[in-house]
Amino acid sequence: MSYQAPVRDQMFILRDVLHLDSYANLPGFADASLDLVEAVLTEGAKFCEEVLAPINHAGDQEGCVWSPDNTVRTPKGFKEAYAAMVEAGWPALGAEPEFGGQGLPRVLSLAYSEMSSSANMAFSMYPGLTHGAYSAILEAGTPEQKTLYLPKLATGQWGGTMNLTEPHCGTDLGLLRTKAVPQADGTYRISGQKIWISGGEHDMAENIVHLVLARIEGAPAGTRGISLFIVPKFLPTADGGVGDRNTGVACTGIEEKMGIHGNATCVMAYDEAKGWLIGEANAGLRVMFVMMNEARLGVGLQGLSQGEAAYQAAVAFAKDRLQGRSLSGPKNPEGPADPIIVHPDVRRMLMDSKAVLEGGRAFLLWTGLHGDLMHASPDAATRERSSDYMGLMTPVLKAFFTDKGFKICSDAMQVHGGSGFTEHFPASQYLRDVRITLIYEGTNGIQALDLVGRKLAANGGRAVMSFFAEIDAYVAEHEDDKTLAPFIAGLTSAKAQLQEATLWLMQNGLQNPENAGAASTDYLHLFGLTGLAYMWALIAEASAKRIAAGDTDPYYANKLATGRYFLERLLPDTGAHLAKLKTGAAATMALPAEAF
Repeated sequence: MSYQAPVRDQMFILRDVLHLDSYANLPGFADASLDLVEAVLTEGAKFCEEVLAPINHAGDQEGCVWSPDNTVRTPKGFKEAYAAMVEAGWPALGAEPEFGGQGLPRVLSLAYSEMSSSANMAFSMYPGLTHGAYSAILEAGTPEQKTLYLPKLATGQWGGTMNLTEPHCGTDLGLLRTKAVPQADGTYRISGQKIWISGGEHDMAENIVHLVLARIEGAPAGTRGISLFIVPKFLPTADGGVGDRNTGVACTGIEEKMGIHGNATCVMAYDEAKGWLIGEANAGLRVMFVMMNEARLGVGLQGLSQGEAAYQAAVAFAKDRLQGRSLSGPKNPEGPADPIIVHPDVRRMLMDSKAVLEGGRAFLLWTGLHGDLMHASPDAATRERSSDYMGLMTPVLKAFFTDKGFKICSDAMQVHGGSGFTEHFPASQYLRDVRITLIYEGTNGIQALDLVGRKLAANGGRAVMSFFAEIDAYVAEHEDDKTLAPFIAGLTSAKAQLQEATLWLMQNGLQNPENAGAASTDYLHLFGLTGLAYMWALIAEASAKRIAAGDTDPYYANKLATGRYFLERLLPDTGAHLAKLKTGAAATMALPAEAF
């Protein structure tokens, strides 16, 4: 079975769980009626299923090809699919109308991005990074830069990249050596090498706008002296056209990778390339983090989306593959064996995946909605809370859902058995493609450190305390609802454990920073499970209301059954994470380095 976009599930979350229509008074939401949202997602599903999914496997097999003239050819069908995407306006869904966007809520763009990434992760990275470049220039560009670049980036007519990593430094950007020399005309000459640049060169867009971190001559050492520059492949003309080649920009090679073969991962050389400063000098990291935070949310989405595609493939295989007999008696008595979906251990893997995917989709869209409210709400307190949530949840969603996405893809291969280890079935590509999500845009260990070292303490812990208060208010409102009783009990327990872990970190992390470091990954997963518990309570509430109103569609009863599985089989992991993190750093750091 080929990939089927989960439009119904997305609409259930947007309509019944998040109540998208209740925000119709806000900018962007006014034009996003539920009928329009469903129409957009339905058309998006067709594009992803009929255009992107069919070239996913071939793109993996063919990959990108670099030529000695420093150009890159994308796999067969990518260029045509990209042109069709731009023509249909999919990149512009959430972009501002003044720059050619459609001005719809960004949560809708997030839903579409899930579908496109499930259908073809390597392809969807190109417009994803372009939107990140759009957001950075929107945040800090001059009016002239916005007018020149944003209309082309919003539509995808021009591509965009993010250039951070150098051969000698990745996460520690304070070590970067790329330099920027100011010129009399206000431009800069950029020189240095960047590696692992996704979409750094390709044949699909008219132009590629590189956002490059560099150090202006004489700037302070470390991260305090980093600036951000626009360095286009082709120099734009005054009217926004494509001018002469920026001769100092070249892709000198592409990486041979484990997965995402259809995306060009480039080595970029800058040799006195012409560039323009974005924002203030020595403040480049602040601007780049606008792009990086958006990318991190997108990477969390990639983990979930690859898990969804792999899960769908595993379900289809499990229903079709005949092997053995059910432990409770034949379920396919006319056949030589039963389909493997009857076996409890196969069910365990599929149910684990289903519970995480459906709760995770709600968690990502819930966070995406707060991204909209952060900008659109007229209420200052709402804007502040939503901004706090975006900062707090970004590392959680990036790391938790990529870890879980990899596990789901691995389980999908296990369901396929030996067939999954071959290239005749899609399981191997999903597993190879998803693996990078645990690494790029900041490894998951870095996300955990960011969560416990920065995000928890920001503004005196305001964000996490607000999240605790929201859960407490929800529990208080529904504690007498018998239908929701197991969900409320599970959420209450998970929140109490997360709160205990937070207090432990505040007390023990300050005494010994290595305690916080050793506890960080368990804390992040405890946070992710608590977030899922909250989402499953919301999903259960919405489903129960549908059933109480007389809706006999089994979809809603199936939601409650899946939610109960989450409570009984996955949520108990919170206790293990709490117990482990409270052991501190002693056992982790006990061995001297030479003992390894």
